[in-house]
Amino acid sequence: MIERIVIIDRADPVSFYGVNNSNMQLIRNLYPKLRMAARGQVIKVIGEDAETADFEKKMHQLEDYCIKHNKLTEDVILDIVRGEEPRSAKSDGVIIFGINGKPISPRNANQQRMVDSFAKNDLTFALGPAGTGKTYIAIALAVRALKNKEIRRIILSRPAVEAGEKLGFLPGDMKDKIDPYLQPLYDALEDMIPAVKLKEYMETDVIQIAPLAFMRGRTLNDAIIVLDEAQNTTTHQIKMFLTRLGMNGKMIVTGDVTQIDLPRSTQSGLVHVLRVLRDVKGIGRVEFDKKDIVRHPLVQRIVEAYDRYDRAEGAIPSATADDAESE
Repeated sequence: MIERIVIIDRADPVSFYGVNNSNMQLIRNLYPKLRMAARGQVIKVIGEDAETADFEKKMHQLEDYCIKHNKLTEDVILDIVRGEEPRSAKSDGVIIFGINGKPISPRNANQQRMVDSFAKNDLTFALGPAGTGKTYIAIALAVRALKNKEIRRIILSRPAVEAGEKLGFLPGDMKDKIDPYLQPLYDALEDMIPAVKLKEYMETDVIQIAPLAFMRGRTLNDAIIVLDEAQNTTTHQIKMFLTRLGMNGKMIVTGDVTQIDLPRSTQSGLVHVLRVLRDVKGIGRVEFDKKDIVRHPLVQRIVEAYDRYDRAEGAIPSATADDAESE
């Protein structure tokens, strides 16, 4: 009889052990000859050498599955312990699996083009109206790269530009004032990473969410950097941001040039940079339009109504114009 110690420190503990340790109870039943005790990240198991070795191997296989799919079901546990391929392991076209195993995958042709552009280029511009999933897909791609250990950290940023409300009147310290501007980024992360793991990533700066002004002076190596709402950057800000890219890094810049909240006298950095970089190699551009909206169907009709009104008034161009070639 020997004792083995199995460390389970990469998977979310709630997903791995199950509610009220239901998964652990099933595992105990599948290994009746072993004595085991699980506490936190440590599972101690006592039994014959061959069986404890098999137990350790299967636990790490279960951990790998749990990391990828964010869930562990009874059927999956039974399949893996029996040495079979999990029947629910199909992942064709899936970027990542979100909370409770929800598959996150491209929902239209332009979202797929965005995934393909990210794979081929170190800088991708994703342009289009609200609700097309630009930010969500960008963060999913970043989380996948982190899970696959292709990078060491994720940097998410937005310009803290006021859209009618005044930042100074928000309560609290600087972080409290800025967080509402960054909430859409938190929302997406909470869909994709279990709460305990997300908190750990945030506390250790593996995932950093910061306003654009905090990017100055940094060189971001081994990272995916996402700039959201880039239409609200100035020409100096977006140049500063793009020159932060370090070795083994990739950037995704999202924006909608029909929703610029800058003062009328200030040129949008996004509009300007698309002209400046139109002939630079290694840069992809994907343009979404109204038909790509994946929110409530009413959102598409609202966008279309504003677009018709703006064209009639001559206030805002209906498209991004040919500042750079579409990918």
